[in-house]
Amino acid sequence: MATKLYRGVNGEFVDRDGEWYRLPDTDWHDLTTREDLAEFIDSRIFRSSRVNRPDESGLLAPIAAQEVWAAGVTYYRSRTARMEESQTAGGGSFYDRVYHAERPELFFKSSPHRVVGSGAAVRIRKDSKWNVPEPELALLLTPSGKLIGYTVGNDMSSRDIEGENPLYLPQAKVYDRSCALGPGILVSSTPIRPEIRIQMEIVRAGGSAFSDETTLAQMKRTLPDLIEYLFRENSFPNGCFLLTGTGIIPPDDFSLAPGDRIRISIDEVGTLENFVE
Repeated sequence: MATKLYRGVNGEFVDRDGEWYRLPDTDWHDLTTREDLAEFIDSRIFRSSRVNRPDESGLLAPIAAQEVWAAGVTYYRSRTARMEESQTAGGGSFYDRVYHAERPELFFKSSPHRVVGSGAAVRIRKDSKWNVPEPELALLLTPSGKLIGYTVGNDMSSRDIEGENPLYLPQAKVYDRSCALGPGILVSSTPIRPEIRIQMEIVRAGGSAFSDETTLAQMKRTLPDLIEYLFRENSFPNGCFLLTGTGIIPPDDFSLAPGDRIRISIDEVGTLENFVE
């Protein structure tokens, strides 16, 4: 039984196997920081009103006051790409060492006001010439570090800025509308299956400019390992989202352009669609 939680302009909604409900008297921040989110929804859903499926234009990014963090070099493909882009800056070996190290790469990605939802515009930096989306499974974590849900994430990245110098990573990753989450939260108390597929397609001028897919089984790190390191010596009073890395990277001669549409799908979780502004 699949349960998905959505944040709408007119309240909070639940999709339970295709049947939609509106949750009364709820607050998105309170919902998405509950340790017992799955059980709470079960207790409320049958006292809630059945509704028609909300129009997607009325759905918001599934974030309240959470920070968004990200893990890097969790897939071999990401390791290789980042070694190549930073080779001339002398940082090529850094990413190979991180890939094989016990400690993962973790970095701050976004505050809530920089995040957009499905259907909204993401941006490419005006001072960058090589930009790509990075499709990622995103984890919703409570203030205690409990994993209570999953969503689809897009970690927009300026590869030329990061490749110029690895110390420029924050500028390559953190800027207005550089992160997309959505469309909703898959609420589950059981681990997501490793064979789950992540797919991405970039559409340009009505045609497919790039498409590829991978599976969570290709991830070198485990989700509990990433969560444990993130919460070491760090507190998140509002909870947080954690992007878990990408295994899909367009070729080096590809860069996003205004008007491109990015479609990221994760089996059982959902499809996040954005256009480039």
